[in-house]
Amino acid sequence: MTIFERYLTAWVFLCIVIGIALGQLFPGAFQVLGRLELAHVNIPVGILIWVMIIPMLVKVDFGALHEVKQHVKGIGVTLFVNWLVKPFSMALLGWLFIRHLFAAYLPADQLDSYIAGLILLAAAPCTAMVFVWSKLTNGDPLFTLSQVALNDTIMIFAFAPLVAFLLGISAITVPWETLITSVVLYIIVPVILAQVWRKALLVKGHLAFDLAMQRIGPWSIGALLTTLVLLFAFQGAAIMEQPLVIALLAAPILIQVFFNSALAYWLNRALGEKHNVACPSALISASNFFELAVAAAIGLFGFHSGAALATVVGVLIEVPVMLLVVKVVNSSKNWYECKP
Repeated sequence: MTIFERYLTAWVFLCIVIGIALGQLFPGAFQVLGRLELAHVNIPVGILIWVMIIPMLVKVDFGALHEVKQHVKGIGVTLFVNWLVKPFSMALLGWLFIRHLFAAYLPADQLDSYIAGLILLAAAPCTAMVFVWSKLTNGDPLFTLSQVALNDTIMIFAFAPLVAFLLGISAITVPWETLITSVVLYIIVPVILAQVWRKALLVKGHLAFDLAMQRIGPWSIGALLTTLVLLFAFQGAAIMEQPLVIALLAAPILIQVFFNSALAYWLNRALGEKHNVACPSALISASNFFELAVAAAIGLFGFHSGAALATVVGVLIEVPVMLLVVKVVNSSKNWYECKP
């Protein structure tokens, strides 16, 4: 892990402080930035999101899809949890916590938006950080690569319908054209550009590719942190008035991470899958493509929305929580390999 990845939570906290301070000191400047739009897409944010997402997608080798057949059970478990459990369980947790348990402590006009942000977070399986988590657990690299490639392929087609369905049953209306625009801008176009870039780099050899990835890797985190500064500059006043919001939004996210990772880990063991497949399977099932979630939330609901803030909370807790899951699956290897 790079220094940015290892201390991502600390950087996010710093961005919160810097963003809120800048928003209070220079409100006019951020209002101008907020008005720089083209076809309802904020231009600075759109550029930052592409810089955030594309370097991560360059790592994805869609040619690895043929490896899927090597680990059918592990792939099946991860797909089941990622697409049939996680989004729906998050919609349920959002309804339970945001609409009921915490409703009295949250701004009433943002309840739907918070739930939407949680759903967006859960509907986007992790793409880049999974490679880090897999390495830390000595996970099977071919399984991890093929699973990420398969998830990204499914996401191109399933993300919009799934989000629209879950928002619909949560009584949150989002225009289909806005959702489709977000998918095109933040999934399809970045995937195409990233794969073109990947092929161009690989022509020069794998060493040149690895060196290029080392150079462009920090771009994603840098763009993410810059986006967070802008977001908190816009959200600062609301956060100052409701400082407990971040902690309350973290509760359903934490429950979802622990539940889904435990479910995937147990299912792999029950099916007799190897430990070095079960570990990345559990981690892929628990983590989120938070860069896409942040992008989609901003594109659909705007910088000032509760949805954008909810996805940022996912960024805030991602690294420490996933490192805890890594520790648990590593320390439980003996239990896992005992015959059930």
